[in-house]
Amino acid sequence: MATIKAAILGFGTVGQGIYHILNEKREELRDKLGLEIEVAKILVRDTTKERIPGTAHLLTDNIDDCLSVKGIQVVFEAIVNEEPAFTYLKKAVEHKCHVITANKVMYAKRGPELEQLAKQHGVFVGFEATTAGGVPVIKTMKNILLVNDVSRIQGILNGTTNYILTKMRAEGWTFEEALKEAQALGYAEADPFNDISGQDAFKKLMILSSLAFDEQPNWADVEVIGIDTISAEQVADATEKGLRYRHVAEVEKYSDGTIYARVAPMLVDKEHPLYPVDEVFNAVTMETNYIGTLTLVGPGAGMYPTASVMVEDYAEIIGKRAGFVVTI
Repeated sequence: MATIKAAILGFGTVGQGIYHILNEKREELRDKLGLEIEVAKILVRDTTKERIPGTAHLLTDNIDDCLSVKGIQVVFEAIVNEEPAFTYLKKAVEHKCHVITANKVMYAKRGPELEQLAKQHGVFVGFEATTAGGVPVIKTMKNILLVNDVSRIQGILNGTTNYILTKMRAEGWTFEEALKEAQALGYAEADPFNDISGQDAFKKLMILSSLAFDEQPNWADVEVIGIDTISAEQVADATEKGLRYRHVAEVEKYSDGTIYARVAPMLVDKEHPLYPVDEVFNAVTMETNYIGTLTLVGPGAGMYPTASVMVEDYAEIIGKRAGFVVTI
């Protein structure tokens, strides 16, 4: 049986999820793909901290240790910021490794550059996990774009803000009360700025813009408004009128080629496809010329939703590669 060697960069929630899935589904993956996938190295900042029992021997704090593994062919990256993630993935691609990333901050800014480099080196970049977690929006949009044109995208791209707005409506909580509960449940970070300000959704929106239109608007021209100024009274008033607040990221390409994008709270009625999407769920609505309007809904984050789509990305890459090179 052929064996594929893999490295995981970053071993927080998502990185650990990848490790668990690759081990728990080892036999199923072998049966479906005809390959063994073995985690050979795990890149962390602190090698003295064993996150999962039995992984201490795999830990390293040096990217070169990962890339020097004989037969290394895929790198799963689950680091938070643009750097050192981009530098690591650039090295991996130059080493002719396929790379799978969940890093929306890095990919929104450096994705086209990474894709071009991958093309030059004959490898693939998987980025499904950068946007909407377990919702297969990237894969679906790629398929749709083979025939359709997408003219507009609207989405709930951040589960934390959707949870907060849901609880403000359903429980009558203030923003502060809902945020505190989201933090207690692990839906929001100790510093929730990127979520509640709209910056997290903005980065994901730019990835969708690149995919749908092959370009992004000027970032400085995009209005990004958070949800922290919405009061319990405003939510209650909207509810009485049959409306719901959603934190919506939208991008649209006009007939003259101009791209407009915005992230902001929006009131939607029962006819809007985002109206029923509650709690930490994400949703993406695409307007197309042939299919019409298509909406995808699913879990937006978490260990297994995000990790599973990363493993699925790699399975898809294997399917694309005729004569895939493996180590025996």
